[in-house]
Amino acid sequence: MNGYGGTILRVNLTDGKITKEPTPAQLARDFIGGRGFGIYFLFKEVPKHVDALGPENKLIISTGPLSGMLAPGGGKCDWTTKSPLTGGYADASMGGHFTAEMKYAGLDTIILEGISPKPVYLFIDNDKIQLLDAAAFWGKGAIDVEVELKHKYGEEYQVAAIGPGGENQVLYACINHDYGRQAGRGGVGAVMGSKKVKAIVLHGTKSVVVADPENYHKAGLALYKACKDAEGLAEWSRYGTTVVTSWCNEVGALPTRNFSAGSFEGIDQINGQAMRKEIVITDKGCFGCPSPCGKYSNMKRYNTQVEGPEYETIGLMGSNLGIADIQVVGEANRLADDMGIDSISAGSCIAWAMECYEKGILTKADTDGLELKFGNADAVFTLIKKIGHREGKLGELLALGVNRASQQVGQGSEKFAIHVKGMEQSAYATHNATAMLLAYMTCDVGAHHNRSWAITYDLQVGREKVVPEKVARIIWLQNFRPMFDVMGSCRLQWVELGIDRDLYVPLLEAITGVKRTWQDLEAVGNRIWTLTRMYWLRENDGFDRQWDLPSPRFYTEPPKTGATAGQITKFEDVQRLLDMYYEQRGWDSHGLPTPATLDTLNLTALVA
Repeated sequence: MNGYGGTILRVNLTDGKITKEPTPAQLARDFIGGRGFGIYFLFKEVPKHVDALGPENKLIISTGPLSGMLAPGGGKCDWTTKSPLTGGYADASMGGHFTAEMKYAGLDTIILEGISPKPVYLFIDNDKIQLLDAAAFWGKGAIDVEVELKHKYGEEYQVAAIGPGGENQVLYACINHDYGRQAGRGGVGAVMGSKKVKAIVLHGTKSVVVADPENYHKAGLALYKACKDAEGLAEWSRYGTTVVTSWCNEVGALPTRNFSAGSFEGIDQINGQAMRKEIVITDKGCFGCPSPCGKYSNMKRYNTQVEGPEYETIGLMGSNLGIADIQVVGEANRLADDMGIDSISAGSCIAWAMECYEKGILTKADTDGLELKFGNADAVFTLIKKIGHREGKLGELLALGVNRASQQVGQGSEKFAIHVKGMEQSAYATHNATAMLLAYMTCDVGAHHNRSWAITYDLQVGREKVVPEKVARIIWLQNFRPMFDVMGSCRLQWVELGIDRDLYVPLLEAITGVKRTWQDLEAVGNRIWTLTRMYWLRENDGFDRQWDLPSPRFYTEPPKTGATAGQITKFEDVQRLLDMYYEQRGWDSHGLPTPATLDTLNLTALVA
């Protein structure tokens, strides 16, 4: 098939059997690639109600037709599995160079099945595929292991590895690659650790056949030119995602002290300008990227280096922990990366524990002696390592995620556990931002921002409004934005540089030979979105609209300080948002897709 590697690789870790099969043309037609392939295999092949950390769960790694191609940011790879954190659908998008090498090795999808009897790493060099002994790497940090494997095989080999967090099955463990890119959310690293796979090392040199080479070249160059001509390129390249930090603070969206407020008094010590001045060494891009948002940083005080921190980490491990020091945030980022745990979820769990401590719900007897107050950097460093190793009472508790931890502790702490469906909320406070609140409530993996980043839309049309137009905007974003993950390309060139999305259409056609409009692509996005909803329904008895509710903090506790002081979304408006959303999606009042909707999206047979 044009634009694809052409092969699905299956690795059965239980018996060591490695097999290949051709990528079905119908699968490419209906689900295109990336997270589309991921949910298809997850729904079709993983039995109902399996243990997410058991042998029947699968870890599905997929490229898309733009992966490794002449497309700005064509370095995205999707990791799909059943989430040990939420019990529902998990997928995580990872940048870097892994996906290009995977495509050049002729692979569209790698499916890890079963559980290895001993620690291994998967080695792929074109058609040479082996499971090798990883005993020497087990127990080591994710970054250290990547360095060792690069030294062993060479820089042209790409490495994705887990840290102690994945080995110890911290429920929000991530997978690291390229010294700072992560498949971060939902516990994909814990699933890889449960299978005793420490790393994947791969290299490929095969060609990818395209349908129309002349127009492929022409369409690719048009996209790069649009990026280079973009007015915002220089600022975006200088600051990356941290460009929004001060803006979020100004509009009351910066999570502060466990989302109790949206503005932070120490903003000038952690914003993009402070980071650039104090710790950034140089810029870094992923495969084919003309607008490098990655930043290599050096924390002189600790004599350590990290890629980052990005905005999300600054929000969750900076202001949300009461930390007004960019070097502390950078060091916390480095520790989380090497432990192989998601800095968003880890930051949220630590913030919840700090609030518990300051309210007297947790004491030093519970924290192994830590003075767990907001702003205590040493306590943050200690806790990150304890979580990664599941060490001590608090490390074990917080390794479960904030939802389970709050249910164990009780005493009202559930009300300030900030999550949706068990996934910790990323770095946008939503006390009075109804579109962004709905985006979190209905996101297909839990409270994650990248499906529908709508905070700017709230400000554009009126943040308190609860109207059908806002709901329609969220649905459009959810159908459209994740298509970049399906195609294997970064969305940030469209989001941040404002390039015309129609430029992608001729490129996709020239690569695959299939003519599609954005209307066609959004229909595929709707099919994928609805199938992920059906997965949640299938895996969780009693799944209904209660699962879509946000943390009570956002409808019961108006912030006392900052830009949103005194503002809140009423609970009745939360329910109205859901009613309108379900109706526009073609779901019933419980939030379940109707038979007619499934039939329209050609999903009836698949979900039967």
